[in-house]
Amino acid sequence: MAEESLWTRIVREDPQHSQRYVQRFRDMAAAGADLDGEARMVDAMLPRGARVLDAGCGPGRVGGALARAGHDVVGVDVDPVLIAAAQEDHPGPRWLVGDLAELDLPARGVAGGFDVVVCAGNVVAFLAPGTRGEVLRRLRAHLRPGGRVVCGFGAGRGYAVEEFLADARGAGLEPDVLLSTWDLRPHAPGSDFLVAVLSPAGGAGRGPGGDRAEDRAEGPG
Repeated sequence: MAEESLWTRIVREDPQHSQRYVQRFRDMAAAGADLDGEARMVDAMLPRGARVLDAGCGPGRVGGALARAGHDVVGVDVDPVLIAAAQEDHPGPRWLVGDLAELDLPARGVAGGFDVVVCAGNVVAFLAPGTRGEVLRRLRAHLRPGGRVVCGFGAGRGYAVEEFLADARGAGLEPDVLLSTWDLRPHAPGSDFLVAVLSPAGGAGRGPGGDRAEDRAEGPG
């Protein structure tokens, strides 16, 4: 079993935390807030009908928007309350409960080979420190050749930019672009947010067991 993440610990200590989180975003959506900024950037990176893995999808905000833009979306999150909300609020994508530190979609009947893996909403900052490198390795493993990983998180959350980039390189991912916002402003020393677009250093991603993800058993999604 993977090391307990910060999110899992928060929910264990406060069982209503997830439901309040869901309601907060439902209220923002009802008030007309723009919740699709991350999805707009990712959509601009993709051809129509691309495959997208929303890693740490929460209640489906980003993946839902990308599905409405015409992409084939699979979302994974460790929190079943958030997955239930995603299924209710954003029907269409395939939403799955799962720990990113143990991510192996082909073993669950979902083919790898994603054009983009997006990890937004400070997800990487909620990971258990001991699992960060493994999560990044598994995200890379689910890419198709030429695919990219996009991660965004804020400073001051216990995961320094330099540490994240070192973990990414250790997982076989190299930065293509570093930004300070989802609307494409450049990253600079002292920026309070990082959006990193990463590509595999060695080309095609490989499956969690070492074989190419696209060569493994295919299934829905």
